Amino acid sequence: MEELGYLMHGFSVALTGQHILMMFIGVTLGILIGVLPGLGGPNGVAILLPLTFSMEPTAGIILLSCLYWGALFGGAITSILFNIPGEPWSVATTFDGYPMAQKGKAGEALTAAFSGSFIGAFFSVVLITFLAPLVASFALKFGPPEFFAVYLLTFCSFVGMGGGSPAKTILVMMLGFGLATIGMDTITGELRMTFGTDELLRGIDFLIVVIGLFGIGEILLTMEEGLAFRGKQAGINLKVVLQTWRQLPRYWASLVRSFIVGAWMGVTPGGATAASFMGYGIAQRFSKEKDQFGKGSLEGVLAPETAAHASGTTALLPMLALGIPGSATAAVLLGGLMVWGLQPGPMLFVEQKDFVWGLIASMYLGNVVGLIVVLSTVPLFAAILRVPFTIVAPVIILLCAIGAYTAHSAVFDVWLMILFGVIGYILKKLDYPLAPLVLAMVLGDKAEDAFRQTMKLSYGDMSIFWSNYLVGSITTLALIALVWPLISRLLGGRAKSSEVTA
Repeated sequence: MEELGYLMHGFSVALTGQHILMMFIGVTLGILIGVLPGLGGPNGVAILLPLTFSMEPTAGIILLSCLYWGALFGGAITSILFNIPGEPWSVATTFDGYPMAQKGKAGEALTAAFSGSFIGAFFSVVLITFLAPLVASFALKFGPPEFFAVYLLTFCSFVGMGGGSPAKTILVMMLGFGLATIGMDTITGELRMTFGTDELLRGIDFLIVVIGLFGIGEILLTMEEGLAFRGKQAGINLKVVLQTWRQLPRYWASLVRSFIVGAWMGVTPGGATAASFMGYGIAQRFSKEKDQFGKGSLEGVLAPETAAHASGTTALLPMLALGIPGSATAAVLLGGLMVWGLQPGPMLFVEQKDFVWGLIASMYLGNVVGLIVVLSTVPLFAAILRVPFTIVAPVIILLCAIGAYTAHSAVFDVWLMILFGVIGYILKKLDYPLAPLVLAMVLGDKAEDAFRQTMKLSYGDMSIFWSNYLVGSITTLALIALVWPLISRLLGGRAKSSEVTA
């Protein structure tokens, strides 16, 4: 195949001493960025972008793309060890990763997270290599109705297939939607729910809410549990890694589903955060071990990490093929390409073959490098759990405060973080799920914009959500997911009645 020939040429471009060094530097910096709450992959890439202007384009893009892979890997570390998501897409990883760490299985959780990340990214690069023209043309079909249908499917999946109380899920989701509306209306430019407070003009940053709910909230819960600040045993070696890998074939179906969800959300683009939540929800729905989710399920770590990495990687496809960035990081990289004098789009594959195929080859190599680096540093990160919590807790609080402050350089955000920490503590005590709240905050404003744009296009006609096979299929799936508990009861009731009559 022609693509294989181009890919081999790309490996000859990427496998130079300078480019391999850029891979290791990029991945290492990315891991550090992913570990620090508040910095994030897009910010890290943006900060380092000016430093690459003096490099030749291939070396520069390899450094920045590997930094992105490293940030994707690194976001799982603090999620699993401290219940503090290093990145927005790592929130779903906390649901089972942190309970595993509390049980002394930090090594298994970290290995599963990194392995799932590698699998999702690797097959996404394969997708980019062989299906670029087809997938790019599919992405062009998405407009406001299709985007809203995707978001609706995500919300309905959590309500109907989440496994918890639908009423509680809807209540916390409504709270998230309300928080997402604070600030300036992106359609009309009017202010909403600011209550005359200048600090709320920019809205409430998602990062502040997440750090408060998961970081501060968890510390408050730990304090209530008798102040038992003892270190955890988290010994890790090659044996732990190999034992975890031997379990992966059991979850092949979940890995495939998570990859498909992530690739779809990356190309459309729905984003890595939405992909991780959807991957987790679908894995829980179809798992044979539903009752283990939220208590330390290995599958609950694999699914969101696989979906997030698949989405984050395939988001680069529309950027290269169409010049349309599929994520915030892809948008920053798009700016870098233009500074280097490269015009993303279909002609890029024709006029700059060395660059494009060198980049694609570096994606394969960069993910291998990333897996090697993170697995080799697992013992270092997991050893932190052996430190008594009386020492770690103040450090966590300080990191949370720094992450909250750096979001907008405002002390007000630190106070908001503390407020959401108390809210998170109360919701956990009342057994309300936090995931729907976070999901609604992340996607609420995007879903609102897509819905209002759709209504303007259709002059208020709701039938636009069934105007073509694509949007109609997604909307119908969303409604089925929403009423799935009722469908399950009806099917179960009929099965029982048929058994009785028989």
